[in-house]
Amino acid sequence: MNSDGKPVPASEVFQRVRARLRAAVGEDVFNSWFARLELEEIVDDVAHLSVPTRFLCSWVQSNYAQKILDAFRIEVPELGRLHFTVRVNGQARPRLQQVEPPAEAGEPEAPAAAPASARPARESAPRGDALAGGALDPKMTFETFVSGQSNEMALQVARQVAHAVANNTVSFNPVYIHSSVGLGKSHLLNAIAWAAGANEPGRSVVYLTADHFMYHFITAVQRQSALAFKEWLRRVDLLLIDDMQFLQGKSATEFGHTLGTLLTGAKQVVVAGDAPPRDLEMLDERVRSRLSGGLVVPINAFDLDLRRAIVTRRAEQASQRFAEAHFAPAVVDYVARVVVSHGRDLDGAVNRLLAANQLTKEPISVAMAERTLADLVRQRDARRVRIEDILRIVSRHYKVPRNDLLSSRRSRDVVRPRQIAMYLAKSLTSRSLPEIGRRFGGRDHTTVLHSVRKVEQMIKDDGDLAQEIELLKRLLEE
Repeated sequence: MNSDGKPVPASEVFQRVRARLRAAVGEDVFNSWFARLELEEIVDDVAHLSVPTRFLCSWVQSNYAQKILDAFRIEVPELGRLHFTVRVNGQARPRLQQVEPPAEAGEPEAPAAAPASARPARESAPRGDALAGGALDPKMTFETFVSGQSNEMALQVARQVAHAVANNTVSFNPVYIHSSVGLGKSHLLNAIAWAAGANEPGRSVVYLTADHFMYHFITAVQRQSALAFKEWLRRVDLLLIDDMQFLQGKSATEFGHTLGTLLTGAKQVVVAGDAPPRDLEMLDERVRSRLSGGLVVPINAFDLDLRRAIVTRRAEQASQRFAEAHFAPAVVDYVARVVVSHGRDLDGAVNRLLAANQLTKEPISVAMAERTLADLVRQRDARRVRIEDILRIVSRHYKVPRNDLLSSRRSRDVVRPRQIAMYLAKSLTSRSLPEIGRRFGGRDHTTVLHSVRKVEQMIKDDGDLAQEIELLKRLLEE
């Protein structure tokens, strides 16, 4: 309750919980494991929390559930349980597991079993063991990758790297592949791993997401085997790191040391992220320079021909499983024209149409597609805008250095453009408030929300500013 007797809003409760966690575990651990934890709601005696990945969900549940619950109970004494969900496309989906308080409060918690790839201290790790912690998808191979003008260069580079590793040589090194979400970065990294001999006993291929890398590093530090972990990584033939934008804290520093050692030893490194190396603000300048000095390969947004090819391939695969499911050329063309976001949405569109056909026995037609895919359809003029684009345009328009927008400077000539940039990021991208905060120098999502509301009010009160922001939007959408 507040001092006036009114209930404390859930958002305020969660901010206090976050502050307690930050103080309890320290800045680095907090940023690694709690920065992307969000409170969905508190219902009865259950706090419903969400995280962006299954791995993070499992790790937080296994290692920090009681600490989170204790922090909540200080604010909400009647709280009894935590319920974790995994966000998909920014929204939470149900998880089966609820976290109950332990039966004996004083009983020490059993340490969570680490995957094989996190146990370098007492074993040299058989070559196949190195993959145990990073799950490769057997469906993500070069054979299943659909290529087009926007991703052809990335595909050819990936093939050449895999061929070189398979023949015990080094091609371009390091290779950095970047694109917005859902355009095939993870597919290419998996394909490289398989083609380079990931399932061969004589080759050490390690595929890790940034979350897994942080998990292995922190686990090694906790078990006082960090040195063995570093040596294990530096013995690999091929290191693939996915979702580089999520690497932060001491793990990012360790990656920088590992990268330098691997490059000096002529070992192959392939990294994927959602922005060019120069825009990865969480990384040390030397690491960004190392990555930029290799081969940087972008994957651009899919054009109509590539989207049509992807839908055709997925439709053919669906028809092989269900003979009665027929995708007419008109349906393929319709899906390719209206679903313009990314490859996962194209896969999802085909799956939805297939499910509707199987459940209702209605033929797959354009009319069915219009009804079934209504929420996936984006306006034709809605160009995908990235936060990097916003920072560049706002920096140029207001003549404020990009680094100042990301800094802690509070002068008016910096604060206002920064707030406008955050507002544009919320308005024109699909990024969540915590993600936007991280991209703006590691700010809390409440800071982003304050900036968005502040600019919304300024737009109502100041017609000139409203026109100025419309101009910025047009510049970003051109």
